[in-house]
Amino acid sequence: MIRISRRTVIYFIIFVVLQVLIMNNIRLFGFITPFIYIHVIIKMPLNINRMYSVIIGFLLGLTVDIFSNTFGMHAAAATFTGFMRLPLLKAMFDLREMPEDSIPSYNLFGFTKFAQYAFSLAVIHIVTLYLTEAFTLFEPLYMLVRISSGIILTCLLIFIIEAFNTGKSKSG
Repeated sequence: MIRISRRTVIYFIIFVVLQVLIMNNIRLFGFITPFIYIHVIIKMPLNINRMYSVIIGFLLGLTVDIFSNTFGMHAAAATFTGFMRLPLLKAMFDLREMPEDSIPSYNLFGFTKFAQYAFSLAVIHIVTLYLTEAFTLFEPLYMLVRISSGIILTCLLIFIIEAFNTGKSKSG
């Protein structure tokens, strides 16, 4: 049986609402949109099963798709991001040394390691999302600018959000 923390459900609702009502309406310089809803995937507990991470990613992306009329692009990108989360965590950290129910944070990983982790997931998500959206490699310079600027803006906002959580305990 799946046991999802109350925090994950609250993050899910808050970040989907923020994404759909605010972030989807931001178009810096006509093409840069932040995707802060991936913060839900970033902040899932370390001990969550990979299958559940994929399911939560799919439901997260599907919910954003439904409210954004994007026909599965966010679901595909968030599902892949959820799929890649555990291998990325294992490659970056020794998870055996961390408390089982820990939540990724500045406090747990330190600023630099958390930034690398969040940046890596943002890259995976945004590259997948934009390549799925374009479904072509035409205009590679435009695509590269769009991807890199989206990653920078998304990470900046995630780091700002995370800075508000630094006063909490090591496990969340």
